[in-house]
Amino acid sequence: MAIIVVTDTPSNLLKAIYKAIDDDKIETWSYDSDGDFTHSPDQWRNRAWLRPKAYAGELRFGIVSQKDVNLSRLIYAIYHGRFIEMLLNHFDDSFTVARATALKTEPDVF
Repeated sequence: MAIIVVTDTPSNLLKAIYKAIDDDKIETWSYDSDGDFTHSPDQWRNRAWLRPKAYAGELRFGIVSQKDVNLSRLIYAIYHGRFIEMLLNHFDDSFTVARATALKTEPDVF
């Protein structure tokens, strides 16, 4: 259930996402002290987190569920769909492909 983003510069893309959030260019996502992203509207805040991890040629975002709470399909769908939407809206020139996996995939934590 990871988001996989194909990019030549995974670390630069991640830095750009953090900066856009810090500069209030992205208002519907925030990140915590661990660098994990959460969807910030009240209905979805802290229901899960997306943990970034850079690999050669790709940036992955593994979903992290709340402790002692089963990760629902709805939460997975909302987080993955809206994060990819944000990437397309703000960073379409920084990657070639963004996809979501249907099953647990490195670096998911649930």
